Order: sequence, then structure tokens, then C-alpha cells
Amino acid sequence: MKLQAATLERRAAQLAAILPISRWHPEVQAWVQRDRGRSAWAVALSGGVDSVALLLTLWTHFPARRDRLVALHYNHRLRGRAADADERFCRDLCNKLGVTLQVGRRRKPQAVKGEAGARELRLAFFAEAMKRAGTKVLWLAHQQNDVAETMLMRLARGSGAGGLAAPRPVQVHSRGRVHLRPLLAVLRMELEAAMKATRLPWREDASNRGTDFFRNRVRQSVIPAWVKAAGRDAVAGAARSRELLGEDDAALEMWTDAVWAEMPRGGLALKRTADLPRAVVRRLLHRWLLAHGGGPAPSRQAFTALLSAVEAGVATRQSLGAGGFAVIRRHELRHEKAPRK
Repeated sequence: MKLQAATLERRAAQLAAILPISRWHPEVQAWVQRDRGRSAWAVALSGGVDSVALLLTLWTHFPARRDRLVALHYNHRLRGRAADADERFCRDLCNKLGVTLQVGRRRKPQAVKGEAGARELRLAFFAEAMKRAGTKVLWLAHQQNDVAETMLMRLARGSGAGGLAAPRPVQVHSRGRVHLRPLLAVLRMELEAAMKATRLPWREDASNRGTDFFRNRVRQSVIPAWVKAAGRDAVAGAARSRELLGEDDAALEMWTDAVWAEMPRGGLALKRTADLPRAVVRRLLHRWLLAHGGGPAPSRQAFTALLSAVEAGVATRQSLGAGGFAVIRRHELRHEKAPRK
């Protein structure tokens, strides 16, 4: 990066004026107002336009936190010299900003199984890096186009409201970790236009123009055709649907929480579930399997069969593989361990 630190700071201020906090998703704005923590904030930094814009605006909007911003860059080592150039760019950017950078690299023998495998490696690094930094807050640069792409991808595999409500602006994980996505109300083209207007650099991932990954095919072929066929801003429509689905999912989860608290320890009382909507019973069964299944998640067909048995209240003994058996007896679902060989 050829920019001097003073020039970078001036242009970052111009970018922050174009992307004020008022443009952030309202849930993230509310989270920031409530936050009284003094720990570091971690920011995922790939070097692409979205993540660079996020880091620069955070750095500008919160000058008192600059010494506690930690950027996280994961080098998947899948694109040879280009991936290493991304890493160097991120190092240079953080050096000029005075931001601590933690870098993770995939070990060469580690296999990467498509998009999902790369994401798992990246998230595992983020979790470890956050521990080292002493923070539970991770900022991510997903924007409105990501919402539409994710929704179409998950529709293709039959996701429910919970899956279709992703990515969430404020996502709370176990042990108090939280992921924040402030840019979900901003289009990718708006970010690019703002970065170009302020003459700020970023790295382009050439693999994004390929068709090897499902997301790239959706981005390049499906979204443009979908927007053209709709004759309207279909991406904004998808973002609105994500909001509504998130509200519905949250309400169903609250209902499920209340019913789950009334269940006998280790079981599901089917008299209590008899009059509940299937959406709530489905969630209860998911929780029960997570708590007592003990092995890999059952197939969709096996789960549907067990769900139907729970709704009907019929005597059942269904294998959960290494996890043992799901047994319905006397109007209660219980778990039985597999007998020792």
C-alpha cells in the first residue's frame, strides 16, 4: 500500500462520513449504545472491499478504542501468491493504522472441503484468536448482497426460518461470544462506490469471479437474473424477508424455551406437546436430540419419522446410531443407551 498513514487517516474519515453509524443495522446500533465493556474488539479482515471498509469505519468512529482493535486475517493458502499478497496488504494496512493484527494460516496437509470447509477453518481460527485477544466480540463485514446470496443458497437445501434468517446483525453464541454485522443494510455496490470515491485501496479475490463455489455461481448468474425478472430491488426484498423471518424465529424460540423448561429431565412429555404447532415440536425435538442423541445428527428422513411419532404419540423405538435409541413409551420420549457389545 503506497498511502502514507496521514493520508490513510484523512481518507478513512471521508469514508466514515459516507458510512455513518446511522447507516448501520439498527440492532447493531442498539448493541453499541448498550455496550459498556472495555475489552478489545476483533474485526475479521480479509483484505476485500467489505472488510477493509468495516475496519476503517470502526477505527474512525471509535478513536478511543483504536488501541483495543484487533484485526483477524486467515490465509487459506489456496491461491498461492495472491493469498500471500492479501496477507501482506492486511499487515501493511494494520501497521499504518496502529491496529494489532493476528494472522492464521492453513497447514498445507489440512484438507479443505469446499466453501463449508474453508469457513470452518476460518471460524476456528477466529475463536482461538479472540481468546488470545481477550475478547468475545467479533465484527464481520457481511452486507446486503450476502443476505440475498445466503437466502437463495439455503432455500436450495430446504432451510427453515432459523437458517433463512441468517446472517443475523447481532448473533449471540455460547459462552457470551457475539458476532456483529453492522453493514447488512448496505449494498456491496455502495461500499465499492464509497471506497472508490475516497480513493481507498482493497484487494480483489480473483476466485470470486470463478464458478467453482456455489456462492459465486449464485452471485454471478442467479442474482442478476433474479433482479431482472423481479423488475424491482429483489436484494432489498430479501433483506426485508430476512428481518421478518428473524422475528418469527425469535418468537418461536421463546415459545420453545417456555415449553422446554416444563419438560421432565431427560425426556419430552408428549401430553404437553400434543396441542403445540409443529414448528415448536420440531424445535423441541431438535433440542432433545442435541442433549441426548450422543452421535451424529440423524438424517432428514429419520428426523421426520421421529417427529411424526412424537406428534402421534405412538410407541416407538428408533435407532440413533452410536447415540443409542429414541424410545416413546407411556406418552414420553426418552433416550436409551446402545447396549455394550
